[in-house]
Amino acid sequence: MDGKKLKEKLTFKFRNVWDSINDEEKEELFELNEDYKKFLNISKTEREAASEIIKKAEENGFKPIEDVINAKEKLTPGMKIYANNKNKAVALFVIGTENITEGMNIIGSHIDSPRLDIKSYPLYEDSDMALFKTHYYGGIKKYQWVSLPLSLHGVVIKNNGEKVNIVIGEKEGEPVFFVSDLLPHLAKDQEKKSLGEGIEGEGLNITVGTIPCGEKDLDERVKLNVLKILNEKYGITEEDFTTAEIVAVPEGKARDLGIDRSLVLSYGHDDRVCAYTSLNAILEVEKPVRTSVALFVDKEEIGSVGNTGMHSKFFENIVAELVALGEGDCNAVNIRRAMSNSRVLSADVAAAFDPNYPQVFDKLNTAYIGRGITLVKYTGSRGKGGSSDANSEYINYIRRVFNENNIIWQTGELGKVDQGGGGTIAYILANYGMDVVDCGVPVLSMHGPYEAVSKADVYMTYKGYKAFYLA
Repeated sequence: MDGKKLKEKLTFKFRNVWDSINDEEKEELFELNEDYKKFLNISKTEREAASEIIKKAEENGFKPIEDVINAKEKLTPGMKIYANNKNKAVALFVIGTENITEGMNIIGSHIDSPRLDIKSYPLYEDSDMALFKTHYYGGIKKYQWVSLPLSLHGVVIKNNGEKVNIVIGEKEGEPVFFVSDLLPHLAKDQEKKSLGEGIEGEGLNITVGTIPCGEKDLDERVKLNVLKILNEKYGITEEDFTTAEIVAVPEGKARDLGIDRSLVLSYGHDDRVCAYTSLNAILEVEKPVRTSVALFVDKEEIGSVGNTGMHSKFFENIVAELVALGEGDCNAVNIRRAMSNSRVLSADVAAAFDPNYPQVFDKLNTAYIGRGITLVKYTGSRGKGGSSDANSEYINYIRRVFNENNIIWQTGELGKVDQGGGGTIAYILANYGMDVVDCGVPVLSMHGPYEAVSKADVYMTYKGYKAFYLA
């Protein structure tokens, strides 16, 4: 055998999606991403994402699990059910022909993203300016969040129990907000600091107004004017901030990136790109063999904690309810069987190779823009600490599913050894004995106010997730 044939037989290269699809698929690819951009624009917080997910689910025949329980219905193949966890996390189920104790096919993503949270007593006045105090959420580079137009999103619970939804800064003509930065002419001392220390977390205060109101002998007249405007528009008072959840996120809509429109630039790709693709995939599942699950959780960016994070018992409790609605006995053994027999794609984004920063990547073992859905065997840091290291047998199973369905895929890791690291919800689900591997879309500028993904990778991730559900 000559060298060329031997090389063709023995070596392997990951494919480029654009080189591997036909014109019909390309048209479908661009249409999918137009819809994805709409999803991003109305899902800038976990509450907004959960609301949109539930809306789409109900439009496609899903009903709340409470209705099924109250009606004492039994599970039947093809039944579509959803569970809402405090308006911040959602689980969708399409019941399979096999008993749920045989295991589920689960795709788990998260719908929270890095941002600036408004503090519980935030509003103050200094030097004729009114500002909001903030506490950053998740792993941000603080210097990226100054001199940037921001919008406010959130919910306020008034003293009478009324819930008020707030969005300021997204519509044309609405005001925006920002955190001021120090002018370079006076930044001599600031520029001596490290990049991570140049902007302090306690200094990420948002400018909200400068016009005073009331008599000139009153204190804090600018602050009072801000409260007056908020009261006139939303009926809230300063005390209501103590019960509010308001966040500041980058203002603006998702945009096409590049002269060829091949990428999407937006806030919140991590991890709403995997949430969107798994949502679209499960909406097209009708009567699978194994019960299909799309899981959308909160608080991943801060450790998956709290009653809406993956560490909570929410998902386990809902599975117990489904076991009870099934034909078998609802006992601890059957619940554990349903969990441990399940297969999972931990749907989180991967770090895409960036030619501007090649020194932090292992070029042989990193994800590339435009080469499809990415399998990440392990995350963690410094000796794989804190990772869920997927089993070879399971990765081979996923590879076979992708290859049999002509899914363009690649593998990747989170940078060079000892360069840094990170984690996902994979290890939490693996604690139940489930087979789990991280699998998602490569992202440029991850955790930045604006991130970039390839439309080709979004498309292949959607197709890959759908193939997994039907396997």
